[in-house]
Amino acid sequence: MAGKLDRKVVITCAVTGAIHTPSMSPHLPVTAQEIADAAIGAAEAGAAIIHLHARDPQDGRPDQTPEAFAPFLRVIKQRSDCVVNLTTGGAPTMTIQQRVAPAATFKPEVASLNMGSMNFGLFGMLNRFKTFKHQWEADYLANKDIVFRNSFADIEYILTTCAENDTRFEFECYDTAHLYNLKYFLDQGLVKPPLFIQTVFGIQGGIGSHPEDVLHMKRTADRLFGDAYRWSVLGAGASQLRVAATAAAMGGNVRVGLEDSLWAGPGRLAESNAEQVRLARQIIEGLGLQVATPEEAREILSLKGGDKVAF
Repeated sequence: MAGKLDRKVVITCAVTGAIHTPSMSPHLPVTAQEIADAAIGAAEAGAAIIHLHARDPQDGRPDQTPEAFAPFLRVIKQRSDCVVNLTTGGAPTMTIQQRVAPAATFKPEVASLNMGSMNFGLFGMLNRFKTFKHQWEADYLANKDIVFRNSFADIEYILTTCAENDTRFEFECYDTAHLYNLKYFLDQGLVKPPLFIQTVFGIQGGIGSHPEDVLHMKRTADRLFGDAYRWSVLGAGASQLRVAATAAAMGGNVRVGLEDSLWAGPGRLAESNAEQVRLARQIIEGLGLQVATPEEAREILSLKGGDKVAF
């Protein structure tokens, strides 16, 4: 970034995800209308990028079919100029073909891409949440045998499947090795700068959320990629805003949203994704920085533009 964009911070909001379950919060978007409204609200609060998953409207379980995405994508495009970022992570229980289907179908400006396999532990949430509306929620969270597969072949499959779409990727790196994996794909010419790197902190199975962990990931990315990347962070759970503040003070971008944390303060559920965006914005502006608009985010990340998507 240079000139007028030096002090601009891109806020991404991930409005629902595939980690938290409907019984955990009445504010978690589940239906297409709820997801669309959450996305619009977050964008109006200052999020330039909206990261999207879909859910079964009946029981809230993750749904990665393009048919589940279509209704809210159309509404979001009609009502907002925000950058749409579609997941290729889906949920750890899905095949790679299922996971890439929405991005391959709708050709978004941005798609997320997990950069390595990892243990993925959600069972710690059972310490706080005891009762569930749907049996799938308890079974999903209690599973200590989840390995989130993102092999080199899987990553290459997503890259090549979307190669003709001019979709850029949000490279999600949950640990140091994932940065090295990304360097491999850069060296092979399968990805191109500027790389949008989202370093993820606080997921059981990935790197922790201590400030030293944030610094370590930033130092490693600086050494591997120099000025060829744009850095963003997400902190899981209670670490969300602490990690965001650390990164913003270091010149990074931030991600918030109910995918990553249900909270707006100690013991207080966030009532909306927009509330979390406003909290992040207060931190950013308190540091003397400015929040990037969607058009500025497109310039910072070299995106193709919202008129070149297939929805």
